[in-house]
Amino acid sequence: MEAQAYHMTTLGAGSNEEESRIRVREDRTIARALQILQKRASLPGEVLGGATQGALFFRLRLGGEDREHFEVAFLNTQFQLIAVERFFSGTIDAAEVHPRIVVQRALAHNASAVLMAHNHPSGSLQPSASDRAVTARLKAALDTVDVRLLDHFVVTSHEVVSMASQGMV
Repeated sequence: MEAQAYHMTTLGAGSNEEESRIRVREDRTIARALQILQKRASLPGEVLGGATQGALFFRLRLGGEDREHFEVAFLNTQFQLIAVERFFSGTIDAAEVHPRIVVQRALAHNASAVLMAHNHPSGSLQPSASDRAVTARLKAALDTVDVRLLDHFVVTSHEVVSMASQGMV
């Protein structure tokens, strides 16, 4: 995660130089804190079974991206993180997803469950028809090898939507 992705400095009319320096220091501190949170959340063994933990985890990983990316977190039976992988990257509004590859990696990691996420650089939180179709295909493919799909998150720069909480998983 690059510090520049979270740079929030905007100087309005009437801002003085001292306020500007303070703002820059604060922005650097925020960017560093986000880097630390992302590193901690990515440690193997971190529990990610709930929607809140998964949403925060993927928000930190994908929220600042300017192209669409698809990632999967592989979990053990205790919902502890085994690994997280970025599978597919696309344009600003699409990333092609291949269920066969996700299933192969789940088996390679001996995962019992997965969390999936992709970002919408456009800022739209609404899962598209394509998002729902991919989720259904991946769930069906993972079910054949007894790997549970716990959730699929749609991430923007400011928010995350759990497709499971909307009954789409």
